[in-house]
Amino acid sequence: MPSRFQLTCMSGCGVLLVAALSGAGEGSATSPDSFVARLEALALLQTLNAELLSHDSATATLEQWCAAHHLADPARISAERLPTADQPPTVQQRQELRVTPTQAVSYRHVKLRCGDVVLSEAENWYVPSRLTAAMNRQLNTTDAPFGKVTQALHFQRHTIGARLLWHPLPDGWELQPAATGASAEALNPPAQVLEHRALLLLPDGIPISEVIETYTGNVLAFAAAQP
Repeated sequence: MPSRFQLTCMSGCGVLLVAALSGAGEGSATSPDSFVARLEALALLQTLNAELLSHDSATATLEQWCAAHHLADPARISAERLPTADQPPTVQQRQELRVTPTQAVSYRHVKLRCGDVVLSEAENWYVPSRLTAAMNRQLNTTDAPFGKVTQALHFQRHTIGARLLWHPLPDGWELQPAATGASAEALNPPAQVLEHRALLLLPDGIPISEVIETYTGNVLAFAAAQP
């Protein structure tokens, strides 16, 4: 039986309008808060969620999303490494990565940007012994996204969990008559709207990485389309 999450996507994605939201996040213009704007926001989030679930590289998916919605020109994803203290993998993560209690697991925490727009934060626990020396050197010395550095390994993405962190429509909205008109206030998505947790696997099924990706409200910050 489809979950409420899936049913909401089926109904929301079918009514996605071209207008969408004119912006999101701190300091940017947004659409007036209305039922239609919230339905659009939900449909867009579910569309992005579906794209992430159906592709192996979140970096490539974000780059395509950025290009399709004119978030930056050129639409190129770059990573900004964050000076976060090392986070050792949990016992569960070691089991999921199929490593021994003493096998080295590296930690990387980055913001992924398209141009100047931060689209997500990613925490990455990866097994350096399963990468090439050149890949490890690049990950240790540059801000290149993990997905681009390791794309030659032809990894496959296995999603462990995906959840909306923001629900634009309240519970029971489908049982209420749709409101017309718009609020005087703007619709401002929160800082975090979607979370994914996934394993990246080699073609033989051996994990190389576990990632927790948190997507920002800026995934809805569309620039006005040019004529």
